[in-house]
Amino acid sequence: MSDTPDILKRIVAHKAEEVAACKRQRPLADLADAVGAAGPTRGFADALAAHIRDGAAGVIAEIKRASPSRGLLRADFRPADIAVSYARGGAACLSVLTDRDFFQGDPQHLMDARGACALPVIRKDFVIDPYQIHEARAMGADCILLIAACLEDAALSDFTGIARELGMDVLLEVHDGDELTRALAVPARLIGINNRNLRTFDVSLGITLDLLAQVPADRLLVTESGIHTRDDVALMRAHGVHAFLVGESFMRAEDPGAKLAEMF
Repeated sequence: MSDTPDILKRIVAHKAEEVAACKRQRPLADLADAVGAAGPTRGFADALAAHIRDGAAGVIAEIKRASPSRGLLRADFRPADIAVSYARGGAACLSVLTDRDFFQGDPQHLMDARGACALPVIRKDFVIDPYQIHEARAMGADCILLIAACLEDAALSDFTGIARELGMDVLLEVHDGDELTRALAVPARLIGINNRNLRTFDVSLGITLDLLAQVPADRLLVTESGIHTRDDVALMRAHGVHAFLVGESFMRAEDPGAKLAEMF
């Protein structure tokens, strides 16, 4: 998009080079066997909805080593152990960063985490090419993230269709009203509202509160970023927001799953 923030432009430009290299190393046709061997998806959106239906919060607990804005979040980084801790703490789903250069992630982190528990997992990355969607399913992902600020309308629609054909859910992330309008034109069940301004990296829970009235009842709203305390959770739930994506607060805790249980 023409108004994409600089950090996102840098990430997307680098991602294009990364995807081109991956295609040369492992062409799309070669992913077919891995996709077929990945087994059935675990129902990411259904897991969130089930927790909410039972009166609990639907927590997508994130596994990430670092971020561009915060640097290293967790030195003792063992994705499988973190996944087990999250499952024990009551998470509905997992989110695993696979971007190497900006978040110190890796596809193996997703495979290790998913293999260690029964929770469905979203591949958290900057998806700009259909190749990455097939790649996500090949590594076992049950859902992918699509960021409206990174993609034109046609790509949002096409990529959502590809993911659904592969049996995956889509979390479509927005930050403002214009992006939300664009996202609602796509039949993605999950709408994520990112409370972090990608232009300034400032975080305000008011972003979700300002936009939530525009989200139709047939979409499941996920609030992302800025959830640090029980009061933050209570504020959101008082306004009818019951699905959360939380990473940094958990990653800095000695026992991420215990932190999740304490907060929720």
